[in-house]
Amino acid sequence: MKRNVRNVVRGAVALALAGAVLTGCGEEEAALSTPASPAKPSQSGATAPAAKGSAVGAAGSACTLPVAFDLAAKWKAKPVEPEAADSPLAGLSKQGPFTMACEMDAKPAGNVGFMRAWTEDAKSGTPRSVLEAFVGANKNASKATYEEIKAGSLPATEVVFETYNKLMDESKQERALAVVTPKGTLVLHLSGLDTQEQTEMLPAYELAKSSMKATP
Repeated sequence: MKRNVRNVVRGAVALALAGAVLTGCGEEEAALSTPASPAKPSQSGATAPAAKGSAVGAAGSACTLPVAFDLAAKWKAKPVEPEAADSPLAGLSKQGPFTMACEMDAKPAGNVGFMRAWTEDAKSGTPRSVLEAFVGANKNASKATYEEIKAGSLPATEVVFETYNKLMDESKQERALAVVTPKGTLVLHLSGLDTQEQTEMLPAYELAKSSMKATP
């Protein structure tokens, strides 16, 4: 029964997410999710590498960011324009001190979910403290497990955590990594409709992580 419900919701959300970027954020947060058991960040479960598509982050790409990285084939990136402070959508593009700068959509590749790049102007601090601030700003986040890693050649910290959907009384697994560069701080966050979608998108996330480099 849950599988049937998931399929119905997956189709409905796929249609709803065809609208504006921030509308997509709202629909995803309200969607059905399945229980998740937290795993160590290194235990990604990605079984096959993703085919490489375009790159994002460098000047002239879809989004200009403190780092550049490869996207999986068919994933589509677009910049997120900041909302006015009095807009009802303004909160969706902010998480603590971080502002959503770029949204990478998995729908063209067959999944309901996103990678989102969040930036902050700080050029100092540790990736761990950055990531703790990002996760701590989400009141629905819990069971966070952190690990020091490399994102390409950059020192980074990665986290796996759960978010709770009060409406559905369900949790789902998400993950993120943080890097600090001379051009600013970046958090790359992977979130799907549910834990199964996130698992299916992990090869794309791993490709982005392994190819990451600071932009000049």
